[in-house]
Amino acid sequence: MVRLFRALPHSDEARIFGRQVLRSATSAGANYRAVCRARSYADFVNKLGVVVEEMDETVFWLEMIRDTKLLPGPKMAGLLDEAGQLLAIFVTSQLTAKGRSHSAGA
Repeated sequence: MVRLFRALPHSDEARIFGRQVLRSATSAGANYRAVCRARSYADFVNKLGVVVEEMDETVFWLEMIRDTKLLPGPKMAGLLDEAGQLLAIFVTSQLTAKGRSHSAGA
């Protein structure tokens, strides 16, 4: 994401989109690290929810960069694919974790 940010043109919209995607992507990474250090199962589930939100936002900003043609489509395709895969993994993990917490409470 840092390399993506650096590759963006020096326009106002590119700076805005770039800062947003850089913030959300690095937040997803930092929050995933926090998930790995969760103090309880409930803490794990809650922190994983933050990761899902930040990854979803990252996908949104990547789509905005692609759709506004700030970077060529081929450059964005790989990043969008990877971000989408990570989002799918985190969503599945979140659903699994929520399912376990509901069955444990029943």
